[in-house]
Amino acid sequence: MTPPDETTQPLPPHEQRLLAEHAHGDVALFESLAARRAAREPLQYLTGTAYFRTVEVAVGPGVFIPRPETEVMTGWAIDWLRGRDYPVVVELCAGSGAISLAVATELGGCDQHAVERDAAAAAYLRRNVAGAGVAVVESDMADALPELDGRVDLVIANPPYIPDGDAPALPSDVRDHEPPASLFSGSQGLDAIRVVADVAARLLRPGGVVACEHGDDQGALAPSVFEARGFADVADHADLTRRPRFVTARRR
Repeated sequence: MTPPDETTQPLPPHEQRLLAEHAHGDVALFESLAARRAAREPLQYLTGTAYFRTVEVAVGPGVFIPRPETEVMTGWAIDWLRGRDYPVVVELCAGSGAISLAVATELGGCDQHAVERDAAAAAYLRRNVAGAGVAVVESDMADALPELDGRVDLVIANPPYIPDGDAPALPSDVRDHEPPASLFSGSQGLDAIRVVADVAARLLRPGGVVACEHGDDQGALAPSVFEARGFADVADHADLTRRPRFVTARRR
């Protein structure tokens, strides 16, 4: 006698109830996510994930979402570090820690430190670099890591660089949802870049280098900040769209 096909048999009542509850929960979750996206909340905040070079980082309200433009600067830094014996690397304005995690994952063999002053962002930073050998420092970058003064090989930063007056022109996804402290930096957008230059001058050993992202309309202004502080070999670099995006310089 052929046994009945189990796939045609009705589910027991308790299993039907569990399936209906699960489906209802999925629908409610989908509707909630759709409503948040309709309100222009960034997709990365909805999924809780952002992708950067070869790594994946957790993100959410309170932390800046890493962008593809920063991947080029990070690649430049990794290439510069390659072959050096246990270099000391400091990331300023670390946010989610995407840069530090990419360096640790793709290169490794570095003494890495990531500095972030905002508590909400620092929570994501700690989560993302856990187990990667990156020391997290919750501090204002201006005062961070005095014990490393004159000993660092590479300082890298994606600081806020949007002029305060440009806020109305930003997409609402960015303006209304990402933390303002990670976006805006004075009337010219250079306030944080100036601090990065000052901190790099303090931290770097002679011959050490700094890489700092800037806006695509700051291709002359940002390099001038480092030139004014006596850095050598100041050079600007383009991003994936061939727009001015980051400056590098060497401590004399």
